[in-house]
Amino acid sequence: MTYCLGIKVDQGIVMVSDSRTSAGVDNISTYSKMWKFGVPGERQFALCSAGNLATTQTVIAVLERDIRDAAETSLLTVRDLNEASEYIGRVNVESQQQNTGGGAIFETTFLLGGEIAGAESGLHMIYSQGNYIASSSQVAFLQIGEAKYGKPILDRVIKSDTPIERAALCGLVSMEATIRSNLTVGPPVELYLLDAGTLQPGRYLIFDEDSSYLSDLRNSWNQLMHESFDKLQPLSFPVQG
Repeated sequence: MTYCLGIKVDQGIVMVSDSRTSAGVDNISTYSKMWKFGVPGERQFALCSAGNLATTQTVIAVLERDIRDAAETSLLTVRDLNEASEYIGRVNVESQQQNTGGGAIFETTFLLGGEIAGAESGLHMIYSQGNYIASSSQVAFLQIGEAKYGKPILDRVIKSDTPIERAALCGLVSMEATIRSNLTVGPPVELYLLDAGTLQPGRYLIFDEDSSYLSDLRNSWNQLMHESFDKLQPLSFPVQG
C-alpha cells in the first residue's frame, strides 16, 4: 500500500509521498512515488501515484517518452491542468490494459499538482478509469492510497489561506500518523513545494528511515498530543444514591 497527499493553498501546492511498495517480516522494498516535470518560467508539474507498480512505471515511461520525442500531446504541450489530467488519464487506462486486459489488480491512481503560464494552478486526482476531480476552496487537499489515518489532522488545519510552510508541516504530520498506524506505509518520505506564480522548480526534501527531523517531529507531536489530552475537561459521573 502507499499514502500520497496533495494540498493546494493560496501560496502554492504541497505534495507528500511515502516510498514503501511492500512490507513483510523479512521483505521491505521501496520505490519513489513522486515525479517532477517542467520548464522553468513556463510550467511545473508534480505527480504522485498509488496502485500497481508495473502500471505506474509504464505510465511514467510513456510521459517521459512523449516529452523526449516531442509528441503532439505531452506534459510540455497541454494548455492547462485539465488537459494534463485528461492526457495522463488516457495513458493510465491504456497502460492498465496493456498485456493484462485490465482489472482491479492493475489499477493506479495519480495526484497531479502544477501550474502553466497563463492558466490557474491546480491539484487533481486522476482515477484509474481515466476521469479526474479537482481540489476546491472547501476541500483543499486530496489523498490517494491509505488515506484514513492522516485525514483528521488535515480536516482540522488545512484551509485555502493556510501558509504553504504550515501546510507542508501538516502534511508531514499526516504522513507520520499514517506510518504509525499502517506498516505498509513507510519512508523515505518525499516533500515537494511548488510556490504559486513562480513557475520555477519547487523546494524538495526527502526524509529517510533514520531522519532526525522525522524522529523529532514524531516525538514532539506525541508529547503535544498527551499534553492536550491532559487539558481536556474530565468526565463527571453522577453520584450513585
